[in-house]
Amino acid sequence: MKIELPYQFGVAWATVLAMSLSASAQIGPAPIVVAPVVVREVAAGQSFVSTIMPVKKAIVGSAVDGRVVEYLVNEGDRVSEGQALAQLLTASITLELAAARAELELRQQELNELNNGSRPEEIEQARARMASFQAMMKYNQAKYTRTRKLHKQSKTITKEKLDEAFSAMRNASEQYGEAKAAHQLAVAGPRQERIAQSQARLAIQQALADKLADQLKKHTIIARFAGYVTAEYTEIGAWVSRGDPVAEIAALDDVDVQASVLEDYIPHIKVGYQVRVEVPSLPQHVFMGAVDSIVPQADIRARTFPVKIRVKNDITEDGPLLKAGMLARVVLPTGSALKAPLVPKDALVLGGRDGPLVFVFQPGAEDLQQGKVRPVPVQLGIAEGMLIQIRGDLSEGQLVVVLGNERLHPGQDAVVTQRVDPETVHQAKIPGGR
Repeated sequence: MKIELPYQFGVAWATVLAMSLSASAQIGPAPIVVAPVVVREVAAGQSFVSTIMPVKKAIVGSAVDGRVVEYLVNEGDRVSEGQALAQLLTASITLELAAARAELELRQQELNELNNGSRPEEIEQARARMASFQAMMKYNQAKYTRTRKLHKQSKTITKEKLDEAFSAMRNASEQYGEAKAAHQLAVAGPRQERIAQSQARLAIQQALADKLADQLKKHTIIARFAGYVTAEYTEIGAWVSRGDPVAEIAALDDVDVQASVLEDYIPHIKVGYQVRVEVPSLPQHVFMGAVDSIVPQADIRARTFPVKIRVKNDITEDGPLLKAGMLARVVLPTGSALKAPLVPKDALVLGGRDGPLVFVFQPGAEDLQQGKVRPVPVQLGIAEGMLIQIRGDLSEGQLVVVLGNERLHPGQDAVVTQRVDPETVHQAKIPGGR
C-alpha cells in the first residue's frame, strides 16, 4: 500500500495560501469526506533503520556444458517465470534426439503390429495352405495303401517303390502338421511374452528419447521465478561448464524490509503486525507492510534479531519503485500500550517541505457542513490496522479530511459531503468523484 504525494517539493506555505485564495474564488467550495480523530491505546513505538531486500534471489547456473550462442537478457531487465536467459549450442544433441525419436516410432509400430494380431487375410492364407497340405497328405496316404496292397498280392511292386510311397506319405503328413500349426498360430495371434518384450524395448527407447529431450531443454537456461536481472556472468561465445553462473535474478514484486531489533523489544513484535515503511530517497511515498517473520537467531555481537516486513512493491515502467539495498525506516512497537490519537491513513498528505500533514476541517458558524480547511503538520507513529498514530496539534473528535485532500490548499473553502467512521474510510466516495 502506498500514499501518493499531492504537493510539489519546496513550495512555501505563503505562496500556497495565495494560490488557494484565488482558486477558491474561482471554483467554489471543494467537496470533501471527513472522519474524526480517535484516541486509542497503542504500543509505544520506535523507528529502526532497515534495508530493502528481495524476497527471493538466485544465481541461475547452467545444468550442462556448452557454448553460449544467445544471451537474451541485460542487467535491469524484467523476466517472467520460465523465460529464457541464455541458449547453448544444440546441433549435435538435436540430431541425436531426432534419431532416438525415429527409433522410438519404429518400436511403437512393432508393438502395434503385435497388439493388432494377425490380419484376416493372413489367417485365410494359412487356412488355404493347411487345406492344400491336407489334400496332399490324403492323396499320399491312399497311394501308399494301394502300393502296399499290390506289393503283398502280386509282388509286381518292388520294395523300393513301396518305400518311396511310404516316404511321400510321411512327408505330406508332416507338411500338413506344420501348416495346421501355422494356421492355429495365425488365429491365436502373438504370444503375450513377445508383446511384453516389445513393450520393454519401447520403454527403453522412450527413456532414451526423454533423456535427450531433457538434455536439450537444459541447453536453454531459464528463470525459475519472475524478477529482475541484477547481474550477468557470461556472454555470447563463452563456454560454460555445468554449474557455472549465467545470471542473477531478484524477485522484487514484493520486498522484505529487514530491520535489526534489540532483544528487549522482540517480545512486543508479532507476526502480521501492520508496519509503516518510509524510504528517505522516496519522500513522496509511504509504504505499508506487515511483519512477515522474526528470525530466531540473533547477531551474537549486537544482540539484535532480524525482523522482516513484507511490502508490496510498486512496479512502474521504469522498474520497481523499491530497489534492493535501499535504506528504509520502520516504526515497530517497543513497549507497553499508551493512549494516543489516531487518524485514517488516507488523511495523510506526504512529501511537503514541512513533512507529513493532515487537513483539519473547521466548520462555519452558520452551516456546519461548510467551512475551511487548515493544514496541521504531524509526526507519524505506530500503524493500527487502517489507522495510524500521529503526534501534532490535534485533539480527539476533530475532523480530518480523508477524501478530496489531494487538491486542497491552506484556508480553502470546503463542503462536507460525507462524514465516515475512521475504520470505514475505504468505503467512502465523493459524489461525482472517486
